[in-house]
Amino acid sequence: MAADGSARKRTPLHDAHTALGARLIDFGGWDMPVQYKAGTIKEHKAVREALGLFDVSHMGEAVLRGPRATEAVQKLTTNDVGGAPVGKAVYTLLCRPDGGIVDDCIFYKRSDTEYFVIVNASNTAKDLAWMREQVGSMVDLDDQSEGTALIAVQGPRAIEVVAGLSPAPIAAMGTFTFLDAEVAGVRTLCARTGYTGEDGVELACPAGDARRLWDALLEAGAPHGALPIGLGARDTLRLEARLPLYGNDLDDTTSPLEAQLGWAVKLGKGDFLGRDALVAQKERGLTRQLVGFRIDDRAIARHGYAVVDRARPADAQAIGVVTSGGPGISVPGSIGLAYVPPALAAPGTTLTIDCRGKDVAATVVKGKFYQRRA
Repeated sequence: MAADGSARKRTPLHDAHTALGARLIDFGGWDMPVQYKAGTIKEHKAVREALGLFDVSHMGEAVLRGPRATEAVQKLTTNDVGGAPVGKAVYTLLCRPDGGIVDDCIFYKRSDTEYFVIVNASNTAKDLAWMREQVGSMVDLDDQSEGTALIAVQGPRAIEVVAGLSPAPIAAMGTFTFLDAEVAGVRTLCARTGYTGEDGVELACPAGDARRLWDALLEAGAPHGALPIGLGARDTLRLEARLPLYGNDLDDTTSPLEAQLGWAVKLGKGDFLGRDALVAQKERGLTRQLVGFRIDDRAIARHGYAVVDRARPADAQAIGVVTSGGPGISVPGSIGLAYVPPALAAPGTTLTIDCRGKDVAATVVKGKFYQRRA
């Protein structure tokens, strides 16, 4: 049962996870594998060293189409999605008029009149309702979530394995591009994107073909060390790559500028939802920003822990908050993300984090915690 008492939703690969001995948990109302028999650490290392398969079919998918599709997409998104060439995948934010983030997502430009979009699972209903409210009169919005499965193949051997199952020029694809390709005989939208910090692809296919594709990928990847990967390793991998998670690091109260996602905000592209608020915020300056930090002792800072200044009065010592945290697996120490005042955001700055009543020193780190091998 889901947290609200309803039956958990299942992806088209649910039976495959059961057969592989996955430990299933309630994840936003979905019955999802948190880990398989190998365990989170081995799964994490498989992605860093070889490749791993992720079932991300709980994500939401939709198509925006019509003569005004580009106009609609430009209004919705912070990045210059409409200005991208056909065949390009574009990471962007959807913002409210006050600059708060509705979601972060990827748009795939098929043409000036058709865009495919993948949104976060927990936000699917909210996002589609938001899009319809804002641009429903401008574009046809087709929710394809129910009939679409999504499999991510990530790691240094991922492209080799997927390319070996397809006649399409997958190995020649550039980062954040996509094409329609048959993989193991299954029709897919194949995008060179991911959420792990490694190279790889994400494959969207009809839900009814998901098991055939999953089994073929796992069989082809097995000689290279492929493993199925659960949500536990998905989180440790994305954190090492400093990729934000909606609901933790991003939400309706945070802005792209505060989240250090200004690179995905193109203020010069023309008007879009939230633009005026972001221009004003940029002009007056930030009051907080998201930073990465490392802890060198054995403590782990978790979501919700306070960043504190003990020199302040007792009722004003909390000056920031940890949004994500966990152990480093491919990097030393424990790592995390936190919102802090800009004066504490410079790399090398020491932060004090209240870890369940114990003050722990953390150091602000520049850039990603983990950089993949070239």
